[in-house]
Amino acid sequence: MQASLLDLGDEPTPGTVRPERVRLDHGAWVDVQRGWLAGSAALFTRLLEQVPWRAERRQMYDRTVDVPRLQRFYGEDAELPDPALAACRDTLNGYYEAQLGEPFRTAGLCLYRDGRDSVAWHGDTVGRGRTEDTMVAIVSLGTARPLLLRPRGGAANGGAANGGAILRYSLGHGDLLVMGGSCQRTWEHAVPKSARPAGPRISVQFRPRGVR
Repeated sequence: MQASLLDLGDEPTPGTVRPERVRLDHGAWVDVQRGWLAGSAALFTRLLEQVPWRAERRQMYDRTVDVPRLQRFYGEDAELPDPALAACRDTLNGYYEAQLGEPFRTAGLCLYRDGRDSVAWHGDTVGRGRTEDTMVAIVSLGTARPLLLRPRGGAANGGAANGGAILRYSLGHGDLLVMGGSCQRTWEHAVPKSARPAGPRISVQFRPRGVR
C-alpha cells in the first residue's frame, strides 16, 4: 500500500469534524470529509496485524458461499482493538450525538484484501435502521475504493437531487463518510469488485445501539 500525504504522522489523530453535507432525496443525507484521520497509515497497519479477522460464510439461495471480505464486530460493551478507534468514536460523538440523539456505541470492521473483495447493494436495516432515521459513520483506511450510493429500488425512485444517478465516493487514507437521516431505509450502498489491481482497505463503521 502506498500511503497518502494525508497519512503522514506518528500517531493517528482525528481532526475537527467539518464535513461537507450532501442532501439526498427522501430525507437522506451524506457528510464527507477528506483526510479527517491524520496518520491513518499507522492505524491501518496495526489493525491489519492485530485484529482477529474472521472469514464468514452466508446462505445464498440454495448454497453457502464465502463472504467476500474479512470482518470483525465490536459490540457496545467490547473494548475496541486500538485506542485510536476510541478517539475517533469520541470525536464523532462530540459532533453528532446531539443531532443523532444518542452516541455511536458499536464498531464493525471490514477488511477488503484486494479488488476481488466487495459488499453488495444493501442498507443497514437489521434492527432499528429498518424503521427509524439513524447514522452510520465510516472511517476508511488504506487504499481508496469506491463506495456507491443509489436510491433503494434503483433509478426509478430517484428524485430531483440526483436524477436517480448512482453517486460515487472514493474513500481511503483517513476519509470520513457519514450516512444519516433516512439513508439506510431509502438508499443502498455498495463497494463493488474491481478488475484493476487494488491494495487492501479497512472500513470502520461506527453505529448507535441496535443498528446493523
